[in-house]
Amino acid sequence: MTRLFHHLLSLTIFLVIPAVCHGQAALIKGKITDAATSESLVGVNIVVDSTNGVSTDVGGDYTLVLTGGTHRLTFSYIGYISLVKEVQLGNNEVLTLDIRLEPQIIELGMAVVSAGKFRQKLSDVTVSMQVIKPEYIQQTNTVNMESVISQMPGVDVLDGQANIRGGSGYSYGAGSRVMVLLDDLPILTADVNEVKWSFLPVENIGNVEILKGASSSLYGSSALNGVINLHTAQPGEAPSTRLSVFSGLYCKPPNEDMAWWWDSSPMFTGASFIHLQKFGDVDVVAGAYAYGDEGYRQEDYEERFRANLGIRHRPKQIEGFSYGVNFNVQESRSSDFLIWMDADSGAFLQMPEAVSPTKGFRITADPYANYYDARGNRHSLRTRYYKTFNRFDGEDQSKDNGSELYYGEYQFHREFQRKWYWTIGTAGSYAKTDAELFGDHYSSNIALFTQLDKKFLERLSASLGLRWEHYTLDRTDDESQPVIRAGLNYQAGAFTYIRASFGQGYRYPSIAEKYTTTSLGSLNIFPNPALQPETGWSTEVGVRQGLKAGNWLGYLDAAAFWMEYRDMMEFTFGIYMPDSATIPTLDDLGFKSLNIGQARIAGFDLMIGGSGKLLGQPVQFFAGYTYMDPVDLSADTLENNMLKYRFHHEVKGDVQWDYQAFSAGLSMIYNSHMERIDEAFEEKILGREIFKGLKQYRQENDNGFITFDVRFAYQINTHIRAALYIKNLFNEEYMGRPGDIQPPRNISLELSVSL
Repeated sequence: MTRLFHHLLSLTIFLVIPAVCHGQAALIKGKITDAATSESLVGVNIVVDSTNGVSTDVGGDYTLVLTGGTHRLTFSYIGYISLVKEVQLGNNEVLTLDIRLEPQIIELGMAVVSAGKFRQKLSDVTVSMQVIKPEYIQQTNTVNMESVISQMPGVDVLDGQANIRGGSGYSYGAGSRVMVLLDDLPILTADVNEVKWSFLPVENIGNVEILKGASSSLYGSSALNGVINLHTAQPGEAPSTRLSVFSGLYCKPPNEDMAWWWDSSPMFTGASFIHLQKFGDVDVVAGAYAYGDEGYRQEDYEERFRANLGIRHRPKQIEGFSYGVNFNVQESRSSDFLIWMDADSGAFLQMPEAVSPTKGFRITADPYANYYDARGNRHSLRTRYYKTFNRFDGEDQSKDNGSELYYGEYQFHREFQRKWYWTIGTAGSYAKTDAELFGDHYSSNIALFTQLDKKFLERLSASLGLRWEHYTLDRTDDESQPVIRAGLNYQAGAFTYIRASFGQGYRYPSIAEKYTTTSLGSLNIFPNPALQPETGWSTEVGVRQGLKAGNWLGYLDAAAFWMEYRDMMEFTFGIYMPDSATIPTLDDLGFKSLNIGQARIAGFDLMIGGSGKLLGQPVQFFAGYTYMDPVDLSADTLENNMLKYRFHHEVKGDVQWDYQAFSAGLSMIYNSHMERIDEAFEEKILGREIFKGLKQYRQENDNGFITFDVRFAYQINTHIRAALYIKNLFNEEYMGRPGDIQPPRNISLELSVSL
């Protein structure tokens, strides 16, 4: 507290002495907020007469002590349009001047934090990055974050497995090459390293930042392929409440024989609530979400209820300091579809031995503290406790599993003169698992990371990052891994930005990948305690061009990328006999996670997005194309050496048009044919066929797929909105992973109230 008092005293002297020396003092004070959301803006720069000034505190407040007379104030903030105000002050006058800053219209000026763990313009970032705004999540009636993430160009979620630019395939739910964060903290489970998309609070997402390419230097293991960072919303100056209820049903599929067992169309329904409000210096966020889905397939249902609460305190006694805690808890009951009966009338029927009814429980508790000292340095301490438990019914109780994760991270950020930015931090975690599936284990890791960013001559941005991490599992496996990343971004024109980057990555195997022993119907999963970490690197060059034509504003982004992996982990089918056996049996057939060797994924992506007016009414759109060439460099032959569960071509897009109180939107996704899967899923092995009819089905449906979703909404009055959603408009029959036919056309109605 002594140092804090010293900093505050120095700042007071710095501001007050000039006023005393040059005339009688006057005072300007006020609050700076976002003009669109009324949210307080932290760290806004207020420059007085182009010489010196101050920044807003954690509540968006500022105070200036000046001499009487005329002064020119400049308010600037990354991602917002700068504002200049000229004020006339009398001696001893106290002036209250509240400012509302307008967000940048062109997306190039959007503020992001994931690329460098500090706030910067999207146009200055040295890697490819996409941002999902909260309006898009609300407009599409997102029931879990998996569906909205899958709509983004270059990003796929295959049966829960996040995949960026073909960097990941399908690993049966175990392990992730994409680090998923909630409010800058990992949300992957301690045992399986999976993300439960339905656990993420869709009712309270501020924005989502997707970072493409290896990002382990800042985010550690599992960021080998990229990062998805979800930020929850914070209260604005005015209270905000939103309630939503919706209900829908599944239509008959194109092949009605698949739904012969339906007595009536299966239904799904849900409700959500979110309230954000400031009570003096205390911010409160409270929300809840309930969802039930009968499922369009037999024994494929879901029921869940989640609640979240966030509290933040900004004590007036300590300027620049805030602390708080966030809670998120969910209970669920579900049964996932795994193996069909056959490829025709049994495609929606599940093999009885594969049915696994499950009850789940998850909770996170996230205490944190932030402090901006008198020199503008930012200190951040974030922690998370994450507990999961899954209980299986009947004979499957041997599969019960649970885990606990304790995570903490301290980060220091300083902005030096001449636009030097330094970030340094340390992170640590401890995890333990309790499971019949893969035994009881505990792990820990500790990491040190730093990144230095510099802007030269207002046009060239450079970034250099380094991370060292040490991982321990059961005190027997010890691994250490240093990685680096570097990037450049050059502003070649008024709205033209050229970037290049290189980053290393790594991933430790999950406990599930190393130790799982189980059977899922006719699928056997074998452990591999000798599994080693995988490493890799990615590089890209890209250009982002701002566009303006009449009242249309937008951007065009193009990037070429190259990724390579070593000791890549893949679940591989084979015969895995115990040492005591000499003749293989059906019990020895199955999948084991192996280090298959080297892999390379190269390609390019194009994306365009923007907004404008059609018939005088606003339109927003984005579209993207990604080409990927994923190659297994360790394959025995150059033929059929494509990595499994990937596509070559992908096109995605969305457009929304608003006309007075009416709005309409259209989304589309195209994926080319998944050329290669595990041969065991298509061929008989020792006379056994795992997915009956799959080979013929894939041969008859080898042209890829394209789907369209449409939405219509009407703003009944200021507070009430009604919407109609039709997903899979043309009732396309298509498959995700093998044997996983996606939902037929489904229709839902939503009524939402905003206060």
